[in-house]
Amino acid sequence: MSDVMEPQRRQRGRPQVRSDEATRHLIAEAARGVFIACGYSAANMDCVAKNAAVSKKTLYRLFPTKAELFRASIADRIDSFILALDEERGARLPPERALVRILTEYGRMALAEDTTAIQKLVLAESDRFPALAADFYRGAVIATQRVFVRCLERLCREGAIEIEDLNETAGMLRGMMIFEPSRGAMFGQKALPGIDEIESRATRCARLFLDGCRKDQEGSASSSQQCDGVVETSENEPR
Repeated sequence: MSDVMEPQRRQRGRPQVRSDEATRHLIAEAARGVFIACGYSAANMDCVAKNAAVSKKTLYRLFPTKAELFRASIADRIDSFILALDEERGARLPPERALVRILTEYGRMALAEDTTAIQKLVLAESDRFPALAADFYRGAVIATQRVFVRCLERLCREGAIEIEDLNETAGMLRGMMIFEPSRGAMFGQKALPGIDEIESRATRCARLFLDGCRKDQEGSASSSQQCDGVVETSENEPR
């Protein structure tokens, strides 16, 4: 019996240096940049492959169509938001800190330059490509809405708040956080807020929300009387 070992045969093709999941993320990031720079109609799959540093064969294997690529670019952004949020950690926080955390991460995602640019793209090209609006609504709006609903559902179970409609209230909370800053930026009238502004706004929104939704509100009668006084004053003013 010979002590000399036969050399192992080399496998054909290049060895895989990263997983498909990691490659999908790289492609999705590159695609988002191309969509923002060129628009949806002019976006080129070859350009996405080049920017992602992958072969066209790999790109088409993972994302056969431009529509799938657009959906992936949205899903990748939302996945980053959910990962940064860390819902398990948030579930261990007191109500106000939990809300500040989710509102801050949501603001950082929704009020980012690339998110605003994608929204502009969808609004500009949805007449020609109706599926764009539907994909964005499902992939971004509904996906983030579910995260907020889960948070509010937990706070209700713990007895921290009392609300009648989880879905409606989640939408109100999201709107309170981003609507005004987003609208100002979309119309080119205001700059997008920085991180410090987002965190400050998230804190104010969380406190305002909790003050209105606490299950056992102390001093609610006095607050109501104060509001009534304001209303009565306004009603006594000449019209």
